[in-house]
Amino acid sequence: MTGTSGELGDLMQRGYRFALSLTHDSSRAEDLLQDAWFSVLRVKGPWSRSYLFRTVRNRFIDECRRDGRVGMETLQDHDNAEAAVDSQSWHDDDRVFATNGAFDRVLGNLRAEERAVLYLSAVEEYTAQQVADLLDWPRGTVLSMLHRTRGKLRQLLDVDAKELT
Repeated sequence: MTGTSGELGDLMQRGYRFALSLTHDSSRAEDLLQDAWFSVLRVKGPWSRSYLFRTVRNRFIDECRRDGRVGMETLQDHDNAEAAVDSQSWHDDDRVFATNGAFDRVLGNLRAEERAVLYLSAVEEYTAQQVADLLDWPRGTVLSMLHRTRGKLRQLLDVDAKELT
């Protein structure tokens, strides 16, 4: 377990942002990161981003199960939601102009899994394969979720923008 204080600080900041993307609550994210970091130290695990992210995610799932907060989505609900989302692909030149409050509300409408995949892809810049490895999901599932989540965001931001005008 080696590393400079700067590297450790960067790792903690990334871990916090990932926990925040899952919980969407700053105090819960802090608690989740602290619990995950304690777990890493207790088992003398590696001080790596992927190991910390996996530990944060597992702790989050455990917390949700313990509190009964894991939402289930039936296949019918999924098909209805997917049909409601615009089928256009997400482009780098798309411009989203929304207030911070509106964007927070939109992100709050996403499921934790959707926020996690979006965060790992967009902010941490992991490839779909790296996200799949990190979350123990098939690559196709990650690609599909990214596509659906981006479409859902686009639709929610469009609806929110219309409400603002």
